[in-house]
Amino acid sequence: MSEKDDLERKLSELLEDGEMEEADRTAKEIRQISPKYEIRIQTTLDPIVEETLRYRKIGHELDDRYDKYLERAKKDQGSADRDNS
Repeated sequence: MSEKDDLERKLSELLEDGEMEEADRTAKEIRQISPKYEIRIQTTLDPIVEETLRYRKIGHELDDRYDKYLERAKKDQGSADRDNS
């Protein structure tokens, strides 16, 4: 048996037979838990609206699928501007 085969066999035995240490198991469980909190950042500009407007300067959109979104964003921005005044 070659040295490489011997090392592979030893590694395989360690991976299959060995128990996880309690600290490793706890750390793994903590990493798998989903976070309880979300971080949200409020921006003054909607990146989707900005990007859509830039693309519309370049070319014509065939199906106008963002028109309703842009109208709603304009209304929301208008009401936010009035609230801040």
